[in-house]
Amino acid sequence: MKNKLVDSDPKIRTNNIASTQHGIILILAAVMPAMAIISLVPVLPLLLQEFASVKGYEFLVPIAMTVPALCVALFSPLAGWISDKAGRKSVLLYALLIYAAIGLLPYFLSELSHIIAARVVLGIAEAAIMTVATALIADYFKGKARERWVAIQIASVSLSAIVLIAIGGLLGEFLGSRGPFLLYLLALPIALFVWLVLFEPERNVVHTDSRAPSLPWLKILPLLFTTLFVGIIFYTVIVKLGEILALTTTVTPAIIGGIGAGANIGVALGSFIFKRFKGASGPTLISIGLMLAAVGYCGAALSGNLVLSSISVIVACLGFGTLLPTMLTWVLKELPENVRGRGTGLWTGCFFLGQFAAPIVVAALQGQMGGLDKVLMLIAALSLVGAFVAVVKIKGAQGLVSH
Repeated sequence: MKNKLVDSDPKIRTNNIASTQHGIILILAAVMPAMAIISLVPVLPLLLQEFASVKGYEFLVPIAMTVPALCVALFSPLAGWISDKAGRKSVLLYALLIYAAIGLLPYFLSELSHIIAARVVLGIAEAAIMTVATALIADYFKGKARERWVAIQIASVSLSAIVLIAIGGLLGEFLGSRGPFLLYLLALPIALFVWLVLFEPERNVVHTDSRAPSLPWLKILPLLFTTLFVGIIFYTVIVKLGEILALTTTVTPAIIGGIGAGANIGVALGSFIFKRFKGASGPTLISIGLMLAAVGYCGAALSGNLVLSSISVIVACLGFGTLLPTMLTWVLKELPENVRGRGTGLWTGCFFLGQFAAPIVVAALQGQMGGLDKVLMLIAALSLVGAFVAVVKIKGAQGLVSH
C-alpha cells in the first residue's frame, strides 16, 4: 500500500508562528546544561577539602562535577526519541522542573555518594533540555532564521560561562561549597515561560504500513563523528587551559580566568562570523574552522611567551565558534522533521561525549607522548588533516549558509 501523509492532525498542527520571544526562551533553556559544570568550577577546591576524608575523593569529587555531561551523552538520543513521540513542549517543561529540583538537592546533602546520584539524575534532565531546546529551534525557524538562532545558541552558552563562573564564585564565597547549587533554581522561571509561551510545533507525520520514518544514517554519521572530534579538541583547550598557559610561564587563577573569558568570547565571535559566510558550503566552513584550530594549537604548543599562547588559544576558539554552528546546522538540515528529535539527540550526545572524554583522552596521550606540548601538536596535525579532507569535499558541495 502507498504511504499516507497526514498534514491536518489537530494534535500536531497549530497556527502559531515563532518569534523572538520563543527563541530567547529556548536559548535560556539551552544555557542550563552548560551551567551544571561551569557554576561549580570555583568551588571545586572547597568540595575537595570538604570530602577529603572519603576514600578516592580525588576522583569522586571531579566525577560529581562532570558526570552530568556523560549522562547527556548517553541519554540525549533517548530524550530526542521521546520528544518525537510525546511532543517537545511537555518533555522540555518536565525536564526543567526536574532539573531545578534535583539540581538544588545537593545543597542539602552531606554524603558524596548521594550528591553523585543526584547529579546523574540531573544529567538525564539536561539531556532532555539540551536536545529538545535545539530541536525546537529547528522546528520553529527555517533558513536564515534557523542559522541565526543556532549561532546565537552557541554564542550564548559560551558567553554565559563568563557570567556563571563569576556568580558561582560569589555564591561559593558567601555560602560555602554548596552555594552555587542555588543557581539551578533559575530553571523554574524558564519552565514557567515554556509553559505560558511555547507551543507544540507544527509537524507533518508520515505513516507507512511497514516501518516508521528512519534516520538518514549515511548522511549524518560522518557529521556525528566530526562533532565528536570537535567536542574533544574544543574541551581540551577549555579543561587544560591552565596547563597550556603554564607551558610558557607560571600563571595565577586570575590570569587563567581572564584568558578563559577571552577564549569564550572567541567562541562567541566565531559563531557570529559563521553567519557572514553567505552561501558557503559545509566543507568550506569545516575547513576554515579546523584550520583556525590547527593554527591555534600549533601556536600554543610552540609559543615561548604568555601573550602568544593566549592569542593562540583565542584563535583556536574562533575556529570552534565556526565549527559548532556549522555541524549543528548541517545535521539539522539533513534530518526529516519526524525524526528531528532523535537526530538532534544523537548530535547532542556526540558533543557532550567529547566534553566528557576530552580530559581522559588528553591525560592518556600525555602519559604516552611525554608532555602536553606534544599532545597539542598532535591535535594541530589531526585538525590540519581534517581541514585538508574538508577542502577535498568542497567541490560540488551545496551551500549551507543562506544568502
